[in-house]
Amino acid sequence: MKQLKVLAGQTVIYGLSSIIGRLINYLLVPVYTRVFLPAEFGIVTEMYAYVAFFAVLLTYGMETAFFRFINSESNPQKVYSTSVITLFTTSFLFIILISIFSHQIASLLRYYSHPEYVIWFAWIVALDACTIIPFAKLRAENKPSRFALIKLLNIFTNVIMNLCFIFVFPWLVKSGFINENITLGIIYNGKATVSAVFISNLIASAITVLLLMPEFLKVKFEWSRLLLKKMLIYSLPLMIAGFAGIVNETVDRILIKYLLPENVSMTQLGIYGACYKISILMTIFIQAFKYAAEPFFFYNAKEKEAPQLYALVMKYFVIAVSFIFLAIMMYIDIVILFVGKNFREGIKVIPILLLANLFLGVYYNLSIWYKLTNKTYYGAYIAVIGAIATLILNFLLIPVMGYLGAAWATFICYALMMIISYFIGQKHYFVNYEIKTLIIYISAAVGFYFISLFLKTNNNVINFIINTLFLISFVIIVLLKEFKKNIRNP
Repeated sequence: MKQLKVLAGQTVIYGLSSIIGRLINYLLVPVYTRVFLPAEFGIVTEMYAYVAFFAVLLTYGMETAFFRFINSESNPQKVYSTSVITLFTTSFLFIILISIFSHQIASLLRYYSHPEYVIWFAWIVALDACTIIPFAKLRAENKPSRFALIKLLNIFTNVIMNLCFIFVFPWLVKSGFINENITLGIIYNGKATVSAVFISNLIASAITVLLLMPEFLKVKFEWSRLLLKKMLIYSLPLMIAGFAGIVNETVDRILIKYLLPENVSMTQLGIYGACYKISILMTIFIQAFKYAAEPFFFYNAKEKEAPQLYALVMKYFVIAVSFIFLAIMMYIDIVILFVGKNFREGIKVIPILLLANLFLGVYYNLSIWYKLTNKTYYGAYIAVIGAIATLILNFLLIPVMGYLGAAWATFICYALMMIISYFIGQKHYFVNYEIKTLIIYISAAVGFYFISLFLKTNNNVINFIINTLFLISFVIIVLLKEFKKNIRNP
């Protein structure tokens, strides 16, 4: 329990930065969905899908490799310096390569008049890649407060710049204080374009690099080719797994554009992307948990009670994400107001995506077995299987069901990965997970949701009361079950 309290405490700090920051960033969704048309927001959705791919490509699993080797190598400084120098070099080369071929890439993406999109995002991805190891160093040194502060400043900068570009600068243009010709296409006909979103992100990423400068200055030229080789052998399977994972997570937002008729595809993509943002409320918690859990799992790996500890973590994690799912769906009529009217028809994908992310969170917990046993290639195998399933399902379902097919493909993929990881993992690193209890908690949350649909009335007040009682009932079920277990096993 002492170790669990440490994990919980760090999760709170990481979580506050992630939750508060993401929620602040999340407030941009109602802005975007009221300022931009669905087709315009589709551009934002698509471009950030590509960012996810290249973020994995440019970091190539070095973050996890850093945690693995920082605790096992005799010279931690060499591990840090080698990682930072390597990532900095590859990121710099990436910027040069993309800049040279920016026009050709823009044409392939059908953004013939906007090669600047490609260049801006090359810089965003490269700058973010350079910060991965300094952020990991803060986590390894148990400095969650500084980690959280910089993450929050990044998000505050992004939000403030978005608001300036979307509201303040157009007003300055209309008032004659700024010439529209010098706004680099950010303002057009007195109205903000999607370029405002991209430039805001670029500025925020650059400021994050500056804030991490004390960590960068600690880098010494202790680059080791032998160490890098060992780290890459460990990390490259993770990169393959990560790349396949990104296929699972974001390829639908790329394929919608090409699998649906061109006259509706970007509108459909914009609606799907906006409603997908609502499922981020589940993702926020999972991300905060991952920040704290990965170093925690490695740190406690040598303890005798480690498997028992991992089983407890899994149970409490499932309780938390089941509650989040139910809370969102019980008040979905309020939550959906965050997006503009033109986007709300996509509400039907939200429960599917929330459950998909719940399965993904469970998979993250299960994945510790192949990281601890140095069998990271299993992670690659599982992710590749998931990616193949995702691609097949998207090609089959999107032309028939539109973005709803993309949501179901995500659901099936993550469920499949979770199941495969559990059965293989138990053979290599046995953990006595309370499977029956986990199924009960997830089923209870889903069951209450379906009952609420059946009992839904035309009176919003009555619906609110009934759904609140369902949420309280779920909490009571969890408390009673855990209380009974503690009595049986004091």
